[in-house]
Amino acid sequence: MTNNLGIIWRWGWRLSVLCVLLWAIQPAPVLITLGAPQVVETEMPILGVHTRLTDEVEEWKIQRTLEMVREMGATTIVEFFPWAYYHSSDGGFAWEHPDLVVNHAEAQGLTVIARLGFTPDWARPEDTPLNYIDESAYDDFAVYAAAFAERYAGQVDYIIVWNEPNLSFEWGYRETSAADYVALLETVYTAVKAVNPDMQVLGGALAPTLEPKGSPWGTNDLIYLNEMYEAGAADFMDGLAVHTYGLKFPADAEPNPDVVNYRRVELIRGVMLSYGDEQPIHITEMGWNDHPRWTRAVRPGQRIAYTTEALRYTAAELPYVETAAIWMFRTPAPTKSYMDYYTLVTPEFIPKPIYGALQELSRETE
Repeated sequence: MTNNLGIIWRWGWRLSVLCVLLWAIQPAPVLITLGAPQVVETEMPILGVHTRLTDEVEEWKIQRTLEMVREMGATTIVEFFPWAYYHSSDGGFAWEHPDLVVNHAEAQGLTVIARLGFTPDWARPEDTPLNYIDESAYDDFAVYAAAFAERYAGQVDYIIVWNEPNLSFEWGYRETSAADYVALLETVYTAVKAVNPDMQVLGGALAPTLEPKGSPWGTNDLIYLNEMYEAGAADFMDGLAVHTYGLKFPADAEPNPDVVNYRRVELIRGVMLSYGDEQPIHITEMGWNDHPRWTRAVRPGQRIAYTTEALRYTAAELPYVETAAIWMFRTPAPTKSYMDYYTLVTPEFIPKPIYGALQELSRETE
């Protein structure tokens, strides 16, 4: 017994010494500062990116991401600020991570479009997904949106109310009702404007889809937008957010109601004008994918050509589009799926060829 105690004591002493040595040699924590305010230099002011910093935990990576966005020549980021992450059932808010993203974006001279969504478990029925929101939670979501708008007044210019509500998945696997979405939009718009009249509230962001009315998967975005206007949406938004992907089609492929391609945004504009709405459009997701085996992907060279051509065309021919944000800039870690082939920069901050092409585009002069 005595020998065993001696052995335990000696090993305990050695471990204690080792812990002290490891503590002594560890590097000092990296001090991250915002630095001097920066200005985006670009000849393509509509260029934006979806940054996906929601799950990025290290501040230096947030800062480096936004530095690279500015250095590429993009003026705008679209970032997700989930309600479920930051608003507790007792009414408290956890702003630490949003503060990091917003403050670093401001330091880099970037415009922020904030997408708000995801329902906390305390605000939805049991066994429902994060995307589920019904009328009983509209007021609670509006409280979060108003608190967000008030806190970031002067730093965040736009908020998007929910995401792709015309898809069943994004509406909690329920029927995609435009009237229900407009009721949510009205509730949030009213609450936000009461605390921050300058905040621009965007409806949408609508997903491009050909699903017919009554489909279990969603509703055609053109049909859904018509129904939004019939429900009074024009009075409760300052612009429309849309998603428009090229898939396998080139950037100049003609718009067609029966086809999903980049220029579908022009059909969206037609619906808006038919209701007398001349408010701006913000494309908050766009782009092409270059996965080698995905059936809706293109070759890497085509992706570069189509993306740059789409931006040139939009800047020259679609004056109502104020933002064209590419999905997506970078993810904190590989998704190990076709989604990795939408990114412009690897998780290790290695720029892909498309990043350099967009940087060159942003420096082009006529």
